[in-house]
Amino acid sequence: MTELMMLTSVLDRAVAADESMPCKKDPELWFAESPADVEHAKLLCQECPVRAQCLAGAMDRAEPWGVWGGELFVSGAIVARKRPRGRPRKNEIAA
Repeated sequence: MTELMMLTSVLDRAVAADESMPCKKDPELWFAESPADVEHAKLLCQECPVRAQCLAGAMDRAEPWGVWGGELFVSGAIVARKRPRGRPRKNEIAA
């Protein structure tokens, strides 16, 4: 059995066994448009017992978007914060 299949199996068993996981109560919150809702979802992930497995699985699957394992994915990459809709910045800020 490959490592990914084992991880998926562990995550599937954990999800099936624990319906009290925060993502089970309001799944749409993990794909919210509002930056405040996204931050709330990330906060709820912090105490999840399968957080590390969820994040690893999302990285392996190259999830295109949403909150996975307490991290925000946008276009398949982890980003720190979700920007609100609106006009883009006139000048890019150097990192």
